Amino acid sequence: MDSHEVVIKLRDLNPHLVCSLCAGYFVDATTITECLHTFCKSCIVKYLQSSKCCPTCNLKIHETQPLVNLQLDRTMHDIVLKVVPNLFKDEMRRRQEFYESRGLPDIKTHIASVPEEEKAKGCEDIVKKDFSGHRNSYRDDNLVSLCLERLGYVDEENMEESENEEENCQSSSPQQSVTKVIRKKYLRCSVRTMVLHLQRYLKVKLHVSNPNQIEIYCNDHIIHPCRTMKFIWITEWLDKKPPLVLHYNIKDQ
Repeated sequence: MDSHEVVIKLRDLNPHLVCSLCAGYFVDATTITECLHTFCKSCIVKYLQSSKCCPTCNLKIHETQPLVNLQLDRTMHDIVLKVVPNLFKDEMRRRQEFYESRGLPDIKTHIASVPEEEKAKGCEDIVKKDFSGHRNSYRDDNLVSLCLERLGYVDEENMEESENEEENCQSSSPQQSVTKVIRKKYLRCSVRTMVLHLQRYLKVKLHVSNPNQIEIYCNDHIIHPCRTMKFIWITEWLDKKPPLVLHYNIKDQ
């Protein structure tokens, strides 16, 4: 196996490394978190000045601020630099020519020329800044509606919930083993909420000793605890109407 080398031509990888907007290799690869399509940073930022949808799949990125759903893709950026020869050097040369043609200082060169005393002073100013007035980032997140149901449980009495009804647990029947079910199964949370957060929430509501006993399912398969609600919605619920239905199951220790 070690004596055989697999040779892959660069043109075979081009569909995965080329930006569809400029037809060039990714520069500062940036991914849309809603649909996971990748573009050059400058290309997608310029494109979103006149559109709110993904250029590839036409999915609406955000109603008013599409730039908030862009994220630098460091992995793709590193892959492109390793696979495409001299790409980094050519990009640095073009940037330097750009700055020189407009009489602007190169940011990296300017930083390197700053005396150490001024750098230290700048760091002290940063430490002394008061961030108490900053907004709570989770409070400003987009929200997702969830429906948490017990796996395999059928509510035969079709009980209606009232707003002031106390959240507690109930059993299915005296003859069967105790089935713990939350009465208020609808909730809203941040799109950054992880499955492990739901496990901790259900641990409290269902009086379970260990949150690892609780398994979360979507579309009949188990979801990893580190998955976010946004990821689950994109991969499992994109073509369906809200709320996002998740099932939970309590496994024996």
